[in-house]
Amino acid sequence: MDVLGIWDSFLPIFKLPQVNQFPDLIHLCTECYDPTQRAVINPSGSVVFYVTPEAIREMLQFKTEKKLVPLSLMDLIKQAVKLTDAQVAKLNQLYINSDTMMYPPISHVYLNQLGKDLADMISPILGYNSIEFVDDTVLVMMLMFALGKSSICYDYATYISDKIHEQLMNLAGERVFRYTSYIYHLILYYQHEKFPFPMKREDAQGNPRSVVYWSSTFHCKSHSSYTYCEFIDLFIHPAMSLLMSSPPPRLTEEMQRVLHLSKAYSIGDWYLYQNHTVIRIHGCELPPYRLPKYVPMRLFALEYFRQFGMLMCYIFQAKARNHSSR
Repeated sequence: MDVLGIWDSFLPIFKLPQVNQFPDLIHLCTECYDPTQRAVINPSGSVVFYVTPEAIREMLQFKTEKKLVPLSLMDLIKQAVKLTDAQVAKLNQLYINSDTMMYPPISHVYLNQLGKDLADMISPILGYNSIEFVDDTVLVMMLMFALGKSSICYDYATYISDKIHEQLMNLAGERVFRYTSYIYHLILYYQHEKFPFPMKREDAQGNPRSVVYWSSTFHCKSHSSYTYCEFIDLFIHPAMSLLMSSPPPRLTEEMQRVLHLSKAYSIGDWYLYQNHTVIRIHGCELPPYRLPKYVPMRLFALEYFRQFGMLMCYIFQAKARNHSSR
């Protein structure tokens, strides 16, 4: 029973699952973003997805007749500055496991389970990547949930779409993108026919489901049966193909040049299997890892340096043995 009105506030609807990170796709979305249309446009001029409140509400199947209150981070900051001792005491009573009165910011280790759940829902909506220390603004929002108190129905879709718009416009300066899960789900919802994995788009009664429940392909491993390689091949490659004039190759020319420095000299080779790719550095005895079918540069680099580093160890150890035997 929702005695605190958490579901009545619509907050859980807008808390999307944690997803695997892949910055290359976000940067590609930034390059293709048209701020006048608030849409990501592919090279042929077609809209891949919109960054609007309506687009977010549609993909989450969110409909309500209730009046929504604008959500403003500045307003939350102003409220946080004015937190009274009575409000702090109320926070401690509802959400904190401690014999001592705790004042914000509060370490998440002191929160009870309800407090952790609320902080985990609120923080990513506001654009915070961690709940290690619960910010004053998060605590202010937590205060709206109490027995006998009507919860506030914030307009989360407008707040999130505005934040995504700002981040896509300023990613070069900010460096960190905070709404990756929303980008992934928007791509999946509006371009679902481009992806090869099964999706459950309707419930048992044939009603449309929120995109959150369609598939766990790009969800973090702890919440998904898909491997990281499957995430790359089934989601990232088709998604990047939507935003490029031609699909990314299995192994880029740059990767091939790294392994084959010239026609006369190569330091390694690549092997293209049906469902995975392998690279081998000549002389390295380490078993190679199975890379995705379509290899991202960051995974190629990790595997290259893993094998190359081990090869250098072999060489230095051999030289050391030869030197000591003289």
